[in-house]
Amino acid sequence: MTMLDKTIRDGKRAVKNAQSAATAAANSGEMMRAASDVIAARLNIMAEGLANPMKADMAEMHLMSSEKVEAMSASAAAIAGNLGDLAARVSKSAMDEVGHAQRAASAIAGAGSPQAAATAHYNYAVAWWSRAAGQMLTLNTELLKAQADALKPIHSAAVANAKRLKR
Repeated sequence: MTMLDKTIRDGKRAVKNAQSAATAAANSGEMMRAASDVIAARLNIMAEGLANPMKADMAEMHLMSSEKVEAMSASAAAIAGNLGDLAARVSKSAMDEVGHAQRAASAIAGAGSPQAAATAHYNYAVAWWSRAAGQMLTLNTELLKAQADALKPIHSAAVANAKRLKR
């Protein structure tokens, strides 16, 4: 893959990351609005239950806890899965970099002249910057995915509750 191809690929990935971040921000705003609607509706339900305990909506009061636990559990599972995958990828990248450094050190040590050693060192440094930039872009992509996956169950529950309670 040429440097131009890598630059185009990385540019497309950066655009996709920006779109993912914008979607996450929009979903967060929608979730916050839905959560405030749900809180307002449920405060009314609790107030009505306090005013007349015999007519309290116990099913809805039970949902107040169970839905939160379910959504937060799904969110925590998503975070754990994504962070496990992320840790595995970062560990692999670190081990790959050890191999690159070993090969560069061998090339520098085995160089026939100071100019050849400087060239080997330069080649390693330029390649390292390219790999580091790609790894950071990949890390950013994976963190955005982790954020979206963690937000999804909470967002879904809040929006569904807001729709249901508006009836």
